[in-house]
Amino acid sequence: MRIGIVCYPTFGGSGVLATELGKALADKGHSVHFITYQQPVRLNVFNANIYYHEVRVPTYPLFDYPPYEIALASTMVDVINNHDLDLLHVHYAIPHASAAYMAKQIVQKSGRTIPFITTLHGTDITLVGKDKTYEPVVTFSINESDAITAVSNNLREETFHSFKITKEIDVIYNFVDVKRFSKKPIDAFRQVIAPKGEKIMVHASNFRKIKRVNDVIKVFAKVRKEIPAKLLMIGDGPERPVSEELAKELGVHDDVRFVGKQEQIEEILLVSDMFILPSEYESFGLAALEAMAASVPVISTNTGGLPEINIHGVTGYTANLGDVDTMSRYAIEAFSDDALLASLKEGAFQQALKFDIHNIVPIYEKLYSRFCRMSDIEMP
Repeated sequence: MRIGIVCYPTFGGSGVLATELGKALADKGHSVHFITYQQPVRLNVFNANIYYHEVRVPTYPLFDYPPYEIALASTMVDVINNHDLDLLHVHYAIPHASAAYMAKQIVQKSGRTIPFITTLHGTDITLVGKDKTYEPVVTFSINESDAITAVSNNLREETFHSFKITKEIDVIYNFVDVKRFSKKPIDAFRQVIAPKGEKIMVHASNFRKIKRVNDVIKVFAKVRKEIPAKLLMIGDGPERPVSEELAKELGVHDDVRFVGKQEQIEEILLVSDMFILPSEYESFGLAALEAMAASVPVISTNTGGLPEINIHGVTGYTANLGDVDTMSRYAIEAFSDDALLASLKEGAFQQALKFDIHNIVPIYEKLYSRFCRMSDIEMP
């Protein structure tokens, strides 16, 4: 199959999922065409089946805001026609689904039919999409999609609740390539971070308010009073300066490392003992799943789709939003009992295996085959 993938090329979960999906499809022999404004951060390997098409947005004094959606739709049309695509798979509804609809209508005028599938990832539905400025277009373009998928049951229900969706939404979970995390931990790396054998906690996000990074610092401060520990903060964003200042106020700044954005976080996760994700909302929690693939238990809130992957008492623990006392208590209990911690690590890894890329990608292939021309549906 010849598949066009449209996504945001950033560190966010939708871009990571879309890129890893494209790479996996290319490995299976499909031709994959990424269409976005810059090369995705996870598109870091050469594969003869992968193509990248940059969306160039011309700037004119007339426009206060560059018309990205129009440039995106035009680029889609060019790629569809020049590479004879079988379908488009757009990730994150805004503005990708509406641009795909526009491209579909344009090529249809010349007798070409191109189906498009929209995958909903979270804030495109729960936050941005609810804005009255965007809601009519979001609803229309989702309904015009040939198929709709969501990354969790929770997001599926949120979408039906918030929008007048007239089509079925298939749940296809996010995935992780467990093989990426099968490396042996680098002992020297752990020794640098925790020279006295301290437990290592880790958090990874885009440091937006919804991630509640201050709760991460508060939980760690409580844990640090009882257990020698270090905290690694992966990522960057608007809340980073505030959380750094809080770490100083709570007297734990020397035990917290802000390591910035990391394209390859395997090495960090493999030397970690606990992942903490106290988000206000996660449609799925891909960062938590990646931690589990590295056999790292997760302490998270019980909001959104997180309980669908983080099983309380098995892969880690869940707590109510903002309940830093309970989260810290769970961490202290796990760090104080080697057998319990080992059990949680094994539970986390076994759960990650259920979401391994080799289990999820065939589901997408089966979905694609429903819409491809009959001569193109054979699987490589």
